[in-house]
Amino acid sequence: MPPESPSHATDRLDDDDYPAYTMGRAAEMIGATPGFLRAIGEARLITPLRSEGGHRRYSRYQLRIAARARELVDAGTPIEAACRIVILEDQLEEALRLNEELRQPAPGRSGVDS
Repeated sequence: MPPESPSHATDRLDDDDYPAYTMGRAAEMIGATPGFLRAIGEARLITPLRSEGGHRRYSRYQLRIAARARELVDAGTPIEAACRIVILEDQLEEALRLNEELRQPAPGRSGVDS
């Protein structure tokens, strides 16, 4: 496999979905244990990608979701409920984003119905 160009490698690090973090580093970053990450994976909150060697790799987006779940668990919410809450919050955020996008006038239209 040829080495990547420096700009391509930087692009990957800027990508929220690029699985750049090992389980140990990911757990450290969110102040959790690897067991917590495994538990939210089993609850299907996040599905880490696997390296060629079979090791779990996490993206920044997944870490944000995991950190939110950890906040809820730390506040006393059972892990299954925390995972469901985070899923619903994520779905709501996406629906609101799409709703706002659809409310924007299309290019070339005044936004006023005739």
